[in-house]
Amino acid sequence: MDCDGKEDSDIPTVYLAITLVFAVMVLFSGIGKIRRDPRQVKVVHETVGVPLEYFPALAGCEFAGAVGLVVGIWWPPTGIMAGTGLVLYFIGAVVAHLRVGDVKGIGPAAFMLVLAAGVLAVRVVTM
Repeated sequence: MDCDGKEDSDIPTVYLAITLVFAVMVLFSGIGKIRRDPRQVKVVHETVGVPLEYFPALAGCEFAGAVGLVVGIWWPPTGIMAGTGLVLYFIGAVVAHLRVGDVKGIGPAAFMLVLAAGVLAVRVVTM
């Protein structure tokens, strides 16, 4: 136990939980791009202006990030690389929304950026 009365194993449990939840969120986001989910097409293509031809590449980045986060549970350097890649990916998403003045639609991208940064930070701390 530490001075707060918590078990030292709480940090890895928190890391495991947020990593798996975030990996699933990123995976479903990628699946939506592959399937050209109408909501994603409306936001990413029609509002932000990303060509539909880029959707498979964006999905590939998300799939790689999700897999890297899960592999990073057992091999921390992979988790750090995946977390860093996802932070950069979602910074790009936030910038893309700002570029076109879509302040209203920036929320989900900013939320995912915060989660990516949190997962990365916890992975670094629990190494």
